[in-house]
Amino acid sequence: MTRVYVPATLPLLAALAGVGSLRLGDDVVIAPDDSEDAEYDALMTAAETSAGLAAELGAGEQRRVVVVAEVTEVGDSVSLSEVVAVHADAVDLPAGAEPDDLEELGWYATQEIAELLG
Repeated sequence: MTRVYVPATLPLLAALAGVGSLRLGDDVVIAPDDSEDAEYDALMTAAETSAGLAAELGAGEQRRVVVVAEVTEVGDSVSLSEVVAVHADAVDLPAGAEPDDLEELGWYATQEIAELLG
């Protein structure tokens, strides 16, 4: 199994919840190994990309979101059944926030996606 970290936004997360899959772009991050440090670095790299995506959205949607999935093979998309967790900000990013100023991402189980979107 390969763990992938997919930079996303709240609208992309809503699409994942509604359609059951999420298309992968070139910005997917794969940790070089399964050590805690490598996985954290992969998460933070995906979160940084997600911040850029979120900055383009309107108020109420400007949160970093990282979808974490375990796949047998990295392909074009991940299905909701492959998702093991979602990491996201609890509130919108402050305008002009620098990465060092941001809170840690919250961890959400797949059962909590609807709550996160609400």
